[in-house]
Amino acid sequence: MDAGNYSLSALPRALSNCGLTKGGSPTVTSTSESPTPLLNTVLDEIGAEIVSGTIETGQRFTLRDICVRFDISRTVAREAMRALEQLGMVSSSRRVGITVLPLSEWSVFDQSIIDWRLACEASQKKQLNSLNQLRLAIEPIAARMAATEATEEEREEILELAKRLHELEMKPSRRVGEELATDLRFHSMVLHASGNEMFAALTPSLLSMLKGKSVFGSEKRNPIAGTAHLHQELARAIAEQRPDDAENIARAILDEARASAGAKA
Repeated sequence: MDAGNYSLSALPRALSNCGLTKGGSPTVTSTSESPTPLLNTVLDEIGAEIVSGTIETGQRFTLRDICVRFDISRTVAREAMRALEQLGMVSSSRRVGITVLPLSEWSVFDQSIIDWRLACEASQKKQLNSLNQLRLAIEPIAARMAATEATEEEREEILELAKRLHELEMKPSRRVGEELATDLRFHSMVLHASGNEMFAALTPSLLSMLKGKSVFGSEKRNPIAGTAHLHQELARAIAEQRPDDAENIARAILDEARASAGAKA
C-alpha cells in the first residue's frame, strides 16, 4: 500500500502476523461499552498495526476513519490518537490529519511500545536484542554500584532471592511463573540497590527482556536455567561489598542467558 490517505476500515482486524489473534485486542462492536476498555482496545490494535507495518510510516487517516472502523465516538477516537501522539507514533494537524511517524520518533522505552514489539513476530527478535544490549550496558554497572551503595536490608533481600532462585532451579515450583517472578524481583532489587534513580526508573524496560523470552519466545524457557549459582555469587559479592566481582558476575549472568537463548549481541 502506498503512503498517503486511506481508510482504516480497509485494514484487517485480525493481526495473525503479530500473534495478536492469540490473546490480543478483542474486536469492538458497540459503543455501549465503557470508554476505558474501548480506548485501550483501539489503542492496542492501532499501536500493534503501526508496529507490524500493517499501517505504514507516512500513511494518513482521520478521526472519522477510526470512528467508522471501531464504531466509537469521536471522544474515544481522539483520546486514542492523543495517546499515540504522546508515544511519538503519530502526529496530527487539522489540515493533514493523522500521520504515522517512523520508529526513530517513538518513545521506545514506553512499556506499551515494548509490549507491541515483543508481540509482533516481525519485530520481536530486534526488540529482544535491543533490550539485551541495554541490559549489558547498564546492569553490570548497577551491580557494581549496589556492592557499595546497597542498604543492609537490600543486601539481605538480594541474598534471600538468590537462595530462592537456587531452590527453584533444584526443585521447580508448582506455582506457575514463580521462577520468572523471583528472577524479576532479584534483578529489580539490584538495579534499585545501585542508588541510581535513573537505573531504577529503567527497571520495567530492562526486565521486559526476561518477560519477553518467557512469554513470547519460541521456547518457553526457564529464565534461571543454569544461572542460579551465578545469581548466588552476585548476591554474595554485593553483600560482601566486592564491586569488581559484582560487575563481572552480573556480566557473566547476562552472557550466559544470551548464549543459552541464542540471542545476537
